[in-house]
Amino acid sequence: MRCMASYFGLLAAFVAIGLSGAPAMAAETLVVARQSIADEKAVFATVESTSVVPARGRIGGTVVQLKVREGDRVAAGQAIATIGDEKLVLQMKSLDAQIEALQAQANQAQLDFSRTEGLVERGILPRIKLDEQRTALNVAENGLRAKTAERAVINEQLNQGQVLAPADGRVLKRLITIGSVVLAGDPIVTVAQQNFKLRLRVPERHARLLKAGDRIRVDGAEFVGEAAKSGVIDLVYPQIEEGRVIADATVEGLGEYFVGDRLRVWISGGMRSAFVIPSSYVTSRFGIDYVRLQKDSGMIDVPVQRGRELPTPAHPDGLEVLSGISAGDQLVRP
Repeated sequence: MRCMASYFGLLAAFVAIGLSGAPAMAAETLVVARQSIADEKAVFATVESTSVVPARGRIGGTVVQLKVREGDRVAAGQAIATIGDEKLVLQMKSLDAQIEALQAQANQAQLDFSRTEGLVERGILPRIKLDEQRTALNVAENGLRAKTAERAVINEQLNQGQVLAPADGRVLKRLITIGSVVLAGDPIVTVAQQNFKLRLRVPERHARLLKAGDRIRVDGAEFVGEAAKSGVIDLVYPQIEEGRVIADATVEGLGEYFVGDRLRVWISGGMRSAFVIPSSYVTSRFGIDYVRLQKDSGMIDVPVQRGRELPTPAHPDGLEVLSGISAGDQLVRP
């Protein structure tokens, strides 16, 4: 027993020596101070395109081909449908036959002119016959050119049967099906341009506090696996509709959302003072949040009421504390 007691005493001495020789780590402290923050209010906004434009048919006829569906991305000038007109095809065939006849007449007039020219040079025919043949040749060639130009017009009308996308974007809705009869100018599909915006509808009591250039924050819960995003209000409409102010905001990364999708957005409703500290200074035990305060008598743990997250440039992990601390308190990072 005496040997065992001496053993434990020697072990305690070694532990004491090791603890005294270890360098003491200075605890990181933070002095609590009130700061002015934006009093954010939650409103709902919808993802909307800056413009929804229809792709229209340029000729009337029957839709023979439709190449897109709802949700497809299209580029400006891309062919999305084809309109066919049987009358244009029949006119094209008629003009082809007339052009062949006029081409034959022009060839015959050229032969007659060449033959008459040789006879006139030998003095067999008078020169007036040469002038008559030249006139007949000019008439035949001009008639051929006129019919060729008329055929080009019909061919261009057939080419205009291609319905082209008016802008880059996504197809919102198909307005017709294959086999539908359309007139010139009828819409075929509607296309939403890609530069989406958030359209906010803010209660009118916040109208005087809302202005272009204000920052907004889209709740992080709206972005699966992503952090909260911020944006800027571009335009505040001067008209109040049904007790709400309409405003447009730009937020990066809205292209993957559905047009009309509703998101929760935080806007500034004025300024207020609050305590904002890094979330690393707060610990939770048994469902209660604590911070560690530095007092003259030592460090004590004080329960606090946690608010919402408020990231700031000084504290990217900023957290608002509603109660439990006061200005001038020294917080110690646990």
